[in-house]
Amino acid sequence: MTRRLAYISLLVPTMILGTGVGSCARNPVTGKSELSLVSESQEIEMGKQGAQEVAQTIGLYDNANAQAYVAEIGKPIAAASERPNLPWEFHVVDDASVNAFALPGGFIYVTRGLMSTINDEAEFATVIGHEIGHVTNRHSVQMISKSQLAQLGLGIGSILSSDIAKFGQLAGAGLQVLFLKYSRDAENQADQAGFRYALNQGYDVREMPKVFQTLDRISQTGGGGKLPEWLATHPNPGNRIKHIETMLDTVHTDLNKGKVNRDGYLQRVKGMTYGEDPQQGYFEGTQFYHPKMRFQLHFPDGWQVQNTAASVASMSPNQDAIIQLSLAGQTSPQQAAQQFLSQQGVQAGQTSNSSINGLPAASSYFQAQTEQGVIEGIVSFVSYGGQTFGLMGYTPTGKLSTYDRVFQSAIRSFSELRDNSKINVQAARVEVVKVPRQMTLEQFNAQYPSSLPIEQVAIINELEGPQSVIPAGQMVKRVVGGRKTQSS
Repeated sequence: MTRRLAYISLLVPTMILGTGVGSCARNPVTGKSELSLVSESQEIEMGKQGAQEVAQTIGLYDNANAQAYVAEIGKPIAAASERPNLPWEFHVVDDASVNAFALPGGFIYVTRGLMSTINDEAEFATVIGHEIGHVTNRHSVQMISKSQLAQLGLGIGSILSSDIAKFGQLAGAGLQVLFLKYSRDAENQADQAGFRYALNQGYDVREMPKVFQTLDRISQTGGGGKLPEWLATHPNPGNRIKHIETMLDTVHTDLNKGKVNRDGYLQRVKGMTYGEDPQQGYFEGTQFYHPKMRFQLHFPDGWQVQNTAASVASMSPNQDAIIQLSLAGQTSPQQAAQQFLSQQGVQAGQTSNSSINGLPAASSYFQAQTEQGVIEGIVSFVSYGGQTFGLMGYTPTGKLSTYDRVFQSAIRSFSELRDNSKINVQAARVEVVKVPRQMTLEQFNAQYPSSLPIEQVAIINELEGPQSVIPAGQMVKRVVGGRKTQSS
């Protein structure tokens, strides 16, 4: 969770719902005529709305050099694609997962987790090219046109909108809109596009299979980000590596002259945050600590928890109750409560101005009408550190008596974080070492130890295992620092 205004509106693509009739459009890549309910201007508008939500809900990686680099690689590829006139944008999102995704209209994202996992610019170019391929082939638009509106209408954002959002989504769960399950054909088309685009930019596309080999290995480890991993959002269309090898057989240029730029790429990821950044908040069990904003909160034991850029939330085991904390601006608790309770469809119950752990607060029971029925709960606004925090627990009507004490306990656990051992935690970072002599990975790890198990060090360096031989002078990644996970 970062310092962002919390109550982000849901995306409702009304421009699509209002079209009424279908029409045919030509796929810019294949030239085939396809059903389309979405015009290019509507596609771009959807992408712009989605891009705002990505920035607010996931958060962009705060590193100007990384942001400039992904644009440096992506823009020439997009400019030479079949849709050069889209308002192409390229960004790195602040997430530890190994993934990349595209929004309609030309908004391309890679995670910092992906950047720190792959090993050269040629690999990176094929990943970006793959995502560009989803846009140039209008894959998301095709899926929207095939009755996917109900799924997309969930939108991206927090569980509240200006008129109370649909019940039943943990904050950020609506991000599924970014990760449409593309068909086998769509994935093959995107692979072909990524291959072709990278080749046309002079890259050695023999590096492309390494991406999928690494992704396969990463998928076995479970990952550590808030977002899904690549293979969860890009279903494997059979043997991708075999398909790429088939494409390689058709290349008539000298790939030995192609760009790889391994050392230059590794210098770009040097110093990059690896894994979760605890300064943006972290859990120990269901106890949440936010070192940067200096607060702590205890969610109910056994509840599912999630920390996003916009909010921190918890869902009951039966998925019939949610507790959420998020920022509500800099107004007073009383003003924030009045704004919340004055929303259409919201009815106030018993109110209180009692402080919470010595902090100024305003609280109220409430009932609200949502699109999926009536909910009821408790909302509290607390002033702390120059900000007003909104804490809310809610459940379908009739169940408040079951969760009342649980809600109150969680809300009243909000307090100042003073424990320096919880405050002074740092994120792990990628370091790059030029090995002075030939050695095995095991020898390298003994001389230049990592915070990661050696098996993961092997994966992020595309080495088979501890006994893999590293030539003298090769650049090798290691990960240093980071919060030590405590056993519960």
